[in-house]
Amino acid sequence: MGGLDVRMREVACRHGRVDAVAAVDLEIAAGERVALTGTNGSGKTTLLRAVLGLHRQVTGTILVGGRGTRTSAEWAWRRRVCAWIPQKPAAGRFPLLGEELLASSAAPTEAGEAAERLGVGALTGRPLHTLSGGQLQRMYLARAIGCVAAGAQVLLADEPTAALDFTGQEEAADVLTALPVTLLVVTHDRTLAERCDRVLDMAAGRLREVR
Repeated sequence: MGGLDVRMREVACRHGRVDAVAAVDLEIAAGERVALTGTNGSGKTTLLRAVLGLHRQVTGTILVGGRGTRTSAEWAWRRRVCAWIPQKPAAGRFPLLGEELLASSAAPTEAGEAAERLGVGALTGRPLHTLSGGQLQRMYLARAIGCVAAGAQVLLADEPTAALDFTGQEEAADVLTALPVTLLVVTHDRTLAERCDRVLDMAAGRLREVR
């Protein structure tokens, strides 16, 4: 099993004057799979975005593989080793094609093969905005697999199975939890959560361990 450890110490995030995440301490071992549950607005997505560097109003310490983000080079390294499946996959303002999304993984061959296995290989020539929600999620999952093939060692996924039917949820859960990475996934999907090593619940920006 691959992956990098992720450590958070006294992490707090704000949206303007609103506290979204409050003093989170969390250690995830290399290769561990952690599910993050909780109601909408509890801070789950903000926490994932903070790890990626997509949320700027952050205090505290976030280390991936023991490395912070004090320099631009460290930020660039963080983005290479962390793959990301967003909650609401963007179809793009412009007619971005499925194959262009897969190519952005830096391993288009592996991402294309994953798209075939996930049943969306025949759709890679279509603009993303023409895909259904489930098809778009599968395309982003294939892209994440390509990112892992290109060297990503941490996968942060935000509701990656929300638009899938029950069979699709099981298939995606199997794929996600079999990847040789450290996984932190926000989910309301019991099937996916049960396949993880730990389940954490988030409420009002704070974490508690459920299992």
